[in-house]
Amino acid sequence: MFDDLKILDTTLRDGEQTPGVLITSNEKLRIAQTLDKLGVDIIEAGSAITSKDEQKSIKLITENNLDAEICSFARPLAVDIDTAIECDVDSIHLVIPSSDLHIDYKLRKTRPQVEEMAVNATEYAKDHGLIVELSTEDATRTEISDLEHLYNLCIDAGADRICACDTVGILTPDKAYDFYHQLSKLSRPLSVHCHNDFGLAVANTLMALKAGAKQAHVTINGLGERAGNTSCEELVMSLESLYNVKTNINTELFYETSQLVERISGVNLQSNKAIVGENAFAHESGIHADGVLKKSETYEPIKPETVGHRRRFILGKHVGKHVIHEKIKETNTEVTDEELNRIFARIKSLSDMGKTVTDVDLQAVTDDILHINPEDSLVLEEYTTVSGNRVTPTASVKVNIDDEEKIAAGVGVGPVDAVIEAIRKSIEDVADISLEEYHVDAITGGTDALIDVLVKLKHDDEIITARSTEPDIIMASVEAYLKGVNKILTDKNRK
Repeated sequence: MFDDLKILDTTLRDGEQTPGVLITSNEKLRIAQTLDKLGVDIIEAGSAITSKDEQKSIKLITENNLDAEICSFARPLAVDIDTAIECDVDSIHLVIPSSDLHIDYKLRKTRPQVEEMAVNATEYAKDHGLIVELSTEDATRTEISDLEHLYNLCIDAGADRICACDTVGILTPDKAYDFYHQLSKLSRPLSVHCHNDFGLAVANTLMALKAGAKQAHVTINGLGERAGNTSCEELVMSLESLYNVKTNINTELFYETSQLVERISGVNLQSNKAIVGENAFAHESGIHADGVLKKSETYEPIKPETVGHRRRFILGKHVGKHVIHEKIKETNTEVTDEELNRIFARIKSLSDMGKTVTDVDLQAVTDDILHINPEDSLVLEEYTTVSGNRVTPTASVKVNIDDEEKIAAGVGVGPVDAVIEAIRKSIEDVADISLEEYHVDAITGGTDALIDVLVKLKHDDEIITARSTEPDIIMASVEAYLKGVNKILTDKNRK
């Protein structure tokens, strides 16, 4: 059980089939290089037959001499295999529909015809020096005797690995164990490929591996068609933390890899996504936060550093006094018990009014109670934006940084992006600050609505939140950004 497990990552093939996702050749190479650093054993780089651009992407990856085996998806057709060979891949993921439903309605062929196609394709690929992973599509709705017969035919033809796909995610963990245990008795290593239609992909994959499968097909962030595929980070951390199984994966790179795939794919992660979501190690409840501050294991199953993540404490209505005190101490500010009580009461009052309390709010409340009136390090003196349907959004800003005047310009996808880019350029010599999240709400109706902007800025692995409310979306965005930057610069000066 769980011996010599391998990970096949299909983010660049099955993951890219997520509706609305399109990844360029250079972006695919960047993801492949990151997956290689992560330590996955096999990278399914795409489906070579798809297009000329797909072939270019796969060739770009194979030319970079990565440690991982590079694989291409292929149908049981010579043209697919030839195209994969031209891309210089190590292996093909040869996919054969196996259920009566797929054979009768999709292929409109007989089962003996499909078996002949599979055998011929396997022999052809092996004759051309490829590693062949023979994969049955819709395997979980196929009679087990039909699957075994097809696999044995292709094993005799030279298949190196076999894979059974739960194409529409209908397995349950107990059924997954029985299904993959039966197939694991065949004479080639067995792979498991699960989809997440009922939210069971990770659980089913774990049971398949426990039952004797030797390789798991996964995607970063669980990307994939419909509800996605087995999540790489969830599966690996379950194996390592819950089953004490060591994989070849460098888990400290999970958060970084997840963030890269999120940015490139444009598919935003839900905040409560396990392992890599922004709230995976976030705490608001006073009881939980207090426990974590005393000993992290009280309310965290693993340390965030294990997956390259970080712990955060949220200033919501459930926040405890100890968390507020901890966040104040991070800025090297000392408060008495009486001052802390007053700060705590003010923060709770803001939360009770339904306001999201940001780090800037906490600093403002603390400074007010301590009678500190720090001057902003960064002051926006003026900005200008130009935008239109035939004009590249452009902005120029004049700012004052610690009494030094600076002028900068920037372009963006819109006027807000352009102004923030211009401000970022004006301060890049002072601090490296990135915009991690930008959220807009219209508080009132109509074109003159009040706009509420919440931003999250990152500096030296620290996340700062700030907000502003204005009728002008550009000004609201700029003010929120400036507040966050000034909080970072103030903390920096205090340290």
